[in-house]
Amino acid sequence: MTVPVNEPVITAEAKQNVHEALESGWVSSAGRYIQEFEAAYARYLGVKHAITTTSGTTALHLALAALGIGPGDEVIVPDFTMIASAFAVLHAGARPVFVDVDPAIYTIDPSQIAAKITPRTKAIMPVHIYGHPADMDPILTLAREWKIAVVEDAAEAHGAEYKGRLCGSMGTVNAFSFYGNKIITTGEGGMVVTDDDAIAIRARSLRDLAHSPSKRFTHETVGFNYRMTNLQAGLGLGQLQHIAEFLKKKQWMAERYAQGLAGVRGLRLPVTRPWAKNVYWMYAVLVEDAFGMTRDAFRAALKERGIDTRDFFTSCAAQPALHDADPPPLGLARGLRQGPFPVTEDIAERGLYLPSGLALTEEQISAVISAIREIAHA
Repeated sequence: MTVPVNEPVITAEAKQNVHEALESGWVSSAGRYIQEFEAAYARYLGVKHAITTTSGTTALHLALAALGIGPGDEVIVPDFTMIASAFAVLHAGARPVFVDVDPAIYTIDPSQIAAKITPRTKAIMPVHIYGHPADMDPILTLAREWKIAVVEDAAEAHGAEYKGRLCGSMGTVNAFSFYGNKIITTGEGGMVVTDDDAIAIRARSLRDLAHSPSKRFTHETVGFNYRMTNLQAGLGLGQLQHIAEFLKKKQWMAERYAQGLAGVRGLRLPVTRPWAKNVYWMYAVLVEDAFGMTRDAFRAALKERGIDTRDFFTSCAAQPALHDADPPPLGLARGLRQGPFPVTEDIAERGLYLPSGLALTEEQISAVISAIREIAHA
């Protein structure tokens, strides 16, 4: 049996919406599904504004640009995250300043943020990792004290909650991804969300090449083409209608893995804080010394049995593109690597995630559990 790491479920409503968009001829960035998806997503989150984009990366970039962040500015980012978080800061012309993460839940360590704040700091970008929320209250408190923005990267946390608040609804302006492996997908796509009217107006303008409000095809600001298509929005709208059952499926998956893998020596299962609703975007485990083999050997053994997995993210600060490029990226200096970040460096070497897609079946998850137990006892 082959078990993919993440296979999506596409709902009947999503397929019907895409078909109707095709039949209508509205296949590009105009059409009713754009507005309907934005309105539905804003209602779901309980925010005033939701603005579709072409990807989670462009959503982050657009959020930063709408805040006016640019050259000379700094944005605090966890070292353990998908590189898109750091790249978005660089695309804005600013400098990412990295912070190590909590060793249990892998999100930014709030106790280490204050030491990284300087007069150039304009935002903190907490990233909700693998479906678990970052510890937001200390971050929001710091941001208020220093009068800086918070930009939540909620790409991996659709439906996750922090003390009853939905991830992606707490910051100044926040970003989601709708890539094919996300809980809500549009194939590729993203969303910027905010309660700030001025930020929303600026984000909508920048997303659409910054046409002058007084005369179209006149541009007083450099903008971007970050427009989602009507086809994608129809897909996303149809998926969003089923988010409750998708989240229930993720919870079932996590409970099934937790039961099936309980007692496997040297395999550390996910931790969920009491204040968090974890949506288990990916079921992430750590291979400890007691397991008896390295993470890479474990992955290879699973692959031999037809089971696909993925490594944890690698340290952003260690990426050659950020410190070895010639010339270096904007805001960075050649050969000047930040760090060390011992937690990130450790978990990046030992972590992987198991098959976690919405299409995962009982037969498949049983096969994964059986394979892991077989490998662990070999």
